[in-house]
Amino acid sequence: MLGSAAGGGFPQWNCGCPNCRGVRLGSIAAQPRSQESVAISADGDSWFLLNASPEIRTHIESFPPLQPRAPRHTPIAGILLTNGDLDHCLGLLSLRESQPLTVYATEPVRRGFVEGNVLYGTLERFSGQVTWRPLRPGEPIELAAPQGPSGLLAEPIAVPGQPALHLRARSRATTPTPQDNIGFRLRDLRTGGTLAYFSGVGGPTRALEEALRTADGIFLDGTFWASDELIALGLSDRRAEDMAHWPIGGAEGSLRALAGAGRGRRIFIHVNNTNPILREDSPERAAVAAAGWEVAHDGLELEI
Repeated sequence: MLGSAAGGGFPQWNCGCPNCRGVRLGSIAAQPRSQESVAISADGDSWFLLNASPEIRTHIESFPPLQPRAPRHTPIAGILLTNGDLDHCLGLLSLRESQPLTVYATEPVRRGFVEGNVLYGTLERFSGQVTWRPLRPGEPIELAAPQGPSGLLAEPIAVPGQPALHLRARSRATTPTPQDNIGFRLRDLRTGGTLAYFSGVGGPTRALEEALRTADGIFLDGTFWASDELIALGLSDRRAEDMAHWPIGGAEGSLRALAGAGRGRRIFIHVNNTNPILREDSPERAAVAAAGWEVAHDGLELEI
C-alpha cells in the first residue's frame, strides 16, 4: 500500500480540523497518510499501480521494487484507474520523462483525461508513449507485462459513483454512467487468490456484494465514518452520499451491511482526513476492529 488517504492526504494542506491539527502537533494517536494508491504483482518483478496518486514519485521512492533497474527502466508494467478524480490520475503527469506507459481505463475516464488537456502533451512526446488499454465493466482482462502475461486477471466492476468534479461542467450526461466509477476483482492466475479493490463506492449493489463475498482480501472505500461528517465539522454542506461515498458507520453503513464479506483481511482505504477511525484510540476505530476490519496505512503489505 503506497498511499491510504483520500484526496488531500492526511493531514490535508489547508485543513485545521481536529484530526489534522492533532496529527501535526503529535497530540493524537494517529499517523500521517499519503493519497491512495496500491502496487500489486504476481511475480515480484512486474508491478501494476491501482490509481496514480499526485504523490507517485514519493511512492516509487518509498518502495524499492518499483525503482528502476537500469539507466532508463521502470518495473511498473501498467496503471489501472478506477475513475477520473484528480487524486487518482494526476500522478500520470509526473511520469513524463519519455518513459512508455500503459494505462488501463474506461473510455469516459480516458477521454476525460486526454481531451482538452494541454498538459497531456507531456505524455505524447513520441508516438506510442502512452498505450491506453480499454476497461469495460464485466469484461475481465489479463494484465500484460513486458515479458508476456503478468499472471494477473482484472475484472472491472461498476459501482455507484459520479464523473470527476472537474468534468461535470462540460459533461452532457445528466446521470452517471456505469463506466464513470469502477472497482476491481483481481485474481492471481497462479494461486487463484483474489483481491477486491473498491476505493470509491457510493452505496451497496449486488455486484459489489458478490465481488466481496468470496474475496481473499478486500480494500473498501472508507472515506467517511458518518454521512454528515463534514457538515458536523462545519467544513461543507454536503453529505457523504452527495460525494458518492458510502459511510462506514450507522444503521445503513458499510460496516453493518458487509458483516459477512470476504474470507481474508478486510481493510478500509481512501480514508478522509476528518474520519475518526484515523485515531487509533477512538470508539469508531474500536468498532471497526471489533467487526474484523482494519484501517489502511501507508506501507501495509498483503499477500494472497
